[in-house]
Amino acid sequence: MSKLYRWYGSLGLATKQFLYLSIVTLALVMVLAGRNLHEAEGLLRNQVIRDAELLVSRTNQYIDANLDNVENMLLLLSTQPRLLQEGQEEVAFDMLRQFASNNNSIAKTLYLIRPDGKALTNAQVNYEIIGNPHLPELYELAMQNYGAINVSEPYYSPMSGQTLAYVLPVTDTAGQVRGVVAAEINLTALSERISPMIYQSYALFTRSGNVINRLDVLERLLPVREGEFPPVLQDRFREQLPELAVGISSLPGQDGKALVAVRSAPNRLGWSLAAFIEEAYFYQDLQRLNHNYRTAMLAWIVILLLSAYLLTRSFTRPIRRFVEKMDRLDDVQVVSRLPVTRNDEIGRLTRSYNAMLERIQTLLHKTLAAEESKKEYELKMLRSQIAPHFLFNTLACIGSLAKQQRTAEVRETIRSLVKLLSFSFDRQSEYVALSEELEGLRMYMQIQQVRYGEQYRYEEAIPEELMSCRVLKLTLQPLVENALFHGLTPQQGGLISITGEVSAQRLRLYVRDDGVGMDDAARRRLNDGTTGRADGCTEGGPAGETTPPPERTGSSGSGRFRFTGIGLRNVHERVRIHHGERYGLRIGSRPGVGTIVRVDIPFIAESEEQRGRQP
Repeated sequence: MSKLYRWYGSLGLATKQFLYLSIVTLALVMVLAGRNLHEAEGLLRNQVIRDAELLVSRTNQYIDANLDNVENMLLLLSTQPRLLQEGQEEVAFDMLRQFASNNNSIAKTLYLIRPDGKALTNAQVNYEIIGNPHLPELYELAMQNYGAINVSEPYYSPMSGQTLAYVLPVTDTAGQVRGVVAAEINLTALSERISPMIYQSYALFTRSGNVINRLDVLERLLPVREGEFPPVLQDRFREQLPELAVGISSLPGQDGKALVAVRSAPNRLGWSLAAFIEEAYFYQDLQRLNHNYRTAMLAWIVILLLSAYLLTRSFTRPIRRFVEKMDRLDDVQVVSRLPVTRNDEIGRLTRSYNAMLERIQTLLHKTLAAEESKKEYELKMLRSQIAPHFLFNTLACIGSLAKQQRTAEVRETIRSLVKLLSFSFDRQSEYVALSEELEGLRMYMQIQQVRYGEQYRYEEAIPEELMSCRVLKLTLQPLVENALFHGLTPQQGGLISITGEVSAQRLRLYVRDDGVGMDDAARRRLNDGTTGRADGCTEGGPAGETTPPPERTGSSGSGRFRFTGIGLRNVHERVRIHHGERYGLRIGSRPGVGTIVRVDIPFIAESEEQRGRQP
């Protein structure tokens, strides 16, 4: 063994690859071919049996449906005791004929049997000529299990041929038996309905083993008595039928041929349906499959050996050169493109490798740029969170209210200011619940309403289930500020409303105002600015970095309203930095009607509070 190992180690790479591919693949082909033949046999057998089980189950359901139809007819007729009264014969004949002709039923002959033995049928003329000696037995059978439908064993009836009967007592409202209603089943029609559904040989038999269906004249699979017409199963075979297990069984058939029987579970009458498949049926196609396998395996071996030889020859040298070139790359920050000198797979691999290096470098640059931008905007947000004019004017307002001894308003304004400052200075997380963001807005608007009156109204219509969603802190507050001093201030008041919804795993928040609005040109420039194509907007529309119109009191600047220095562009960029370029702000407006700002952010549940990234 050691000599063989040393000999193998002394071979070249191409020879080793050729030997390895040839020997290992040849062994695998032989093992797989044998295993596949065996599995094909099992799969074919299981598939045929499953198909037979499915057919048997559906056929059994079909039989039950036909029998249910017969039972329903009996139940309907049992509710008509007047049909058994003297003088109602014509009415009874008409109803029996109507039931027998109008229902798609396997019931051939219907009987109403009086206690005195007189019977009314749907074929009264035939009955009066040939009669039916089994009616007394059917009457007694109906009385044995009073109040329930009883079923007889198969027998021969002069009226219906080979049949079996359903019987049910007929009682009046006082519970007295007025007679019996019976239905003889047309077993020939039942067999004709079942036969197209099951293409194998089959037998429908009762609990005692009596075969209900008629066997085919050309039956060659099941053992039948010789010289009898119609064919009848041999007694020994028929006696084995009730002993078959539900599911799959094996038993000898005609001339000792092995059969596979697929038996259904007994229905409520104790009937079972069994389909029979000859054992040799499973193997008749395997011989051709086996021959095809041998031919394919031989061709595969020849092609494999030749391909392995050519493959090792063509791959070894270029791959070695390619690996040597790849080893020269030490730092992905400094991309050194590999020269492409081939047009085959090696050439495509080289081009893909060069493209991969370029994508890696691009992603690294984007990641670094995104981190820098994120830090820059976070610093900008923190540095400009509190505008001094806002604090100065708010404190001055509180002082004025105190001089007027409006203590309730002073207390409420101070509480709102404290909560607003606490919300702003809390830096534990970049994200807050939507309910917290809205609470900050309420504090801000309460302060503004105390300072400037009730003409600035504020409303919220956010579904309760969205209150726990996570949003970036100070996402909505700058939008409300812009709506307030750019939309409502020029017209001395108005309404700001906040609404929200979830669409396609996106949380959409809307900030609406019924202020002065803006024209299409200003709106387009503003949308371009929030998507990175411009940096501001004209006066009259909300913008993050422009000088707003004068306040209604005549003071200059927007600082009296502003709580932070964060503008629309900053909000838009923060959303895109944290969640990606698919999200951000979109603005719509009409002059004299108002402006709406839509904020698209990912739907982040409460459990994702600290993720701070696109889900």
